[in-house]
Amino acid sequence: MKRLLAVAAALVAVLAVTGAAPPAVLLGGEVRRLPTEERVVALTFNAAWDETGLDAVLAELRGRGAPATFFPTGQFAEQHPAAVRAMADAGHGLGNHSYSHPHFTGLTAPQARAEVLRADAAIRGAGGAEPLPFFRFPYSETTPQRIAEVNALGFADLEFTADTNGYLGPAAGMTAAKAVDRALAALTPGAVLQLHVGTPDETPGRRCLDAEALPRIIDAVRDRGYRILDLRELLTEDRAGSPPRRT
Repeated sequence: MKRLLAVAAALVAVLAVTGAAPPAVLLGGEVRRLPTEERVVALTFNAAWDETGLDAVLAELRGRGAPATFFPTGQFAEQHPAAVRAMADAGHGLGNHSYSHPHFTGLTAPQARAEVLRADAAIRGAGGAEPLPFFRFPYSETTPQRIAEVNALGFADLEFTADTNGYLGPAAGMTAAKAVDRALAALTPGAVLQLHVGTPDETPGRRCLDAEALPRIIDAVRDRGYRILDLRELLTEDRAGSPPRRT
C-alpha cells in the first residue's frame, strides 16, 4: 500500500507530461492479464520496424468494428509519422514501446527515463493525439525496479498474455494459422494479445503474418463469447480497480 501511495504521489507531479493517470490496480507490477473475470480480450500491436501490413490491419479493424492499441517505438514514430497518425485517426489508442527498443536491463535509471519520455514526445508529435499511460518493455524484459521507474513517470507496465509470434515470419516456420492458434490458446478473461505490424529488416519477403491472421482471430474470439476491449475503457473505471463492464 505504501508503494502505491508513493507512486500515486509521483503521478500527480507528472500528469502534465503523460495526461490521464493509469488505474492504481495496474501499478506496482507487470500486467500480463487485465484484472477482470469478464470475457474480454485486448488486441495490441507493437510497431518498431516498417509499415508492412498496417493498412490491412487498420482495414480489418475498421471493417469488423474492433478496437486495438498500438505500441510504436519513438524511432518508428519519427521515421513513419504518417503511420502513427493513421493509427490515431482510425480511433485506436497509442501506447509507448520505448524510443529505440533497447534491453532495459542494461540501462541506467536516467537512460531508462529518457527512453520512455523521448518516445512519448515522438509519439505525441506523430500521432497528434494524447498517448495512453501504458508502457510495454522491449523484449518484455521487466524488473521490479524498472517497473517502479516507469510507474513514477505516469505509466502502467502493460505486457501481454501471449504473443502470436507472427513476426517471426515464414522463414522461422510460422504461418498465419499458427498465429491464430497461439492467440486462441491464450484466451482467458482479461487476456492481452500481442501482435505486430511491420517485419524485421532481415525477414525475407516482407510478409506480415499477423495482418493475415487478424480477421480469423477477431471472428474466433467473438465466436467464443469474448468482447474485444478498448484499453481506454480502463481509464474511465474508478480507481478502486473495478473490472471492465460489458456494454
